[in-house]
Amino acid sequence: MAQVTDPAENSPLETVMELAKLYYERCDFLVAIEKYKAAATLAFNSKDYEKYLKCQNHLLRMYAEREDGEAINQTKEALQDLVLKEGFELNAKTYYTLGICAAYKGQFDVALDYFQKSLAIALASDQKADICYAINGLAVTYYSLDRFSEALKEIYNLQVFFQVMQLRDLKLASQMMNGNILRKMKKYDQALEIFWDCYDLLREEKNLYMYLQLLYSTAATYRDSGETDMARMYFKLAKKSADPQNLKYLSRHIDTQLADLGVTSREDYDLVFDAGSHSVLERKKGRVDFKNQFILLDMLRLFMRTPGQVYSKEFLVKQVWKQDYDPAVHDNKIYVTIKRLRKLIEPEYEKPRYIFRAKNGYYLNKNTKVLLEQ
Repeated sequence: MAQVTDPAENSPLETVMELAKLYYERCDFLVAIEKYKAAATLAFNSKDYEKYLKCQNHLLRMYAEREDGEAINQTKEALQDLVLKEGFELNAKTYYTLGICAAYKGQFDVALDYFQKSLAIALASDQKADICYAINGLAVTYYSLDRFSEALKEIYNLQVFFQVMQLRDLKLASQMMNGNILRKMKKYDQALEIFWDCYDLLREEKNLYMYLQLLYSTAATYRDSGETDMARMYFKLAKKSADPQNLKYLSRHIDTQLADLGVTSREDYDLVFDAGSHSVLERKKGRVDFKNQFILLDMLRLFMRTPGQVYSKEFLVKQVWKQDYDPAVHDNKIYVTIKRLRKLIEPEYEKPRYIFRAKNGYYLNKNTKVLLEQ
């Protein structure tokens, strides 16, 4: 992560942009969006259009991740107003931002045209940073169009610039793109080697958004190469770290991949028993606190193993209390334990939906969707 200078030495605009970047890198997009919008307003009012466009670039990325198509359209209209009403010249950054707008809308041929114009202007004015961003935009667009050899050519062009320029975020993003291109070309070992190098870079950058993208790319590489167990592991890691409110697009794709690999989300179940933390999740109540009541946990786990199966009192006593059944001792004990268990897990105690009594014992509703996590 880039070092943050003393805010007292910065202008109000630079201070707000640095704060926005910090929130962006930790994937707190709802806050970052407000910060970048505030910074964009400050930049626009002071006619600092270079920083204004930089803010819009970050906003577009977050709008795309949150699948906010309306906000993307509004951003494009704001850029057009900047050109028409303010007489702002269409420079390399403007075309680059317009290219991002088009790419997020799936208009890759249009995006390609914008990025090519951005590159031409940047080359004519010898703005090396703008050249790098335009080249990266071309690489991403070629990748999206399955023009992999052309995408790799642009990636290699970028590597020449990175030998003399410190654009660390862009360098990391381009390396990840390089790995994904190789993955699409079925060069899985080469792709993974590049991704391992990216993990090393992220130790310094500490950018959560890029880390999640890297986990996804690693998982996809294992999936495509047929190593499904490794794919599941990396997709699960990404799932645990991705906030679906801020990262709607990524979370949706992770869920799709996990479902294709036979892994369903906890939200799909009525009861989830997590053996590692000795806890239970109920669909409506959320996490249920058993407060070390291990008898209740053991009984519930027994029921969850086979929903619909009736367990006799004799069996329950043997399995849960490790004792021989004695009606005088155990009938009331079982009744009280079942009652306490219902109070914990039933959303409506008076209208139980999970645990029922049969003629010769108790059972868990056979329609209950359960997950036992070992």
